[in-house]
Amino acid sequence: MERISWHQYFMAQSHLLALRSTCQRLMVGATIVRDKRIIAGGYNGSVSGSVHCIDEGCYVIDGHCVRTIHAEMNALLQCAKFGASTEGAEIYVTHFPCLNCCKAIIQAGIKTVYYAEDYKNHPYAIELFKEVGVYTEKVELDHTYISLKPE
Repeated sequence: MERISWHQYFMAQSHLLALRSTCQRLMVGATIVRDKRIIAGGYNGSVSGSVHCIDEGCYVIDGHCVRTIHAEMNALLQCAKFGASTEGAEIYVTHFPCLNCCKAIIQAGIKTVYYAEDYKNHPYAIELFKEVGVYTEKVELDHTYISLKPE
């Protein structure tokens, strides 16, 4: 068997992180990488120490679960908390980032977004990424090498 590519390795990490998600609406994982090294990971879930959607149900306002912090934001906040620079980094996400995460990714200095699945891709997010020079690429997880489904 061949060694998996870097893209497959980091995307698999994001899918693994997604398995920790506590929001029932969508399980998302994100991995921030710099110089082929993982510097942070995140999944969508509640604020640390608060109740989770899987325990209390989603807290939905205007069609959005406000209890949940998105995977990308959790990964970025982990970098901020522990002092890891995201300037010039890449992020691997299981789903295309929402508009707010798009803006946070740009402000954090991340230069490349790899995502596995389209998910309500906001036209302005796509436009912003292009406008500021953040490269985006769809990289699906190759299940030939990896199976993340429980037996």
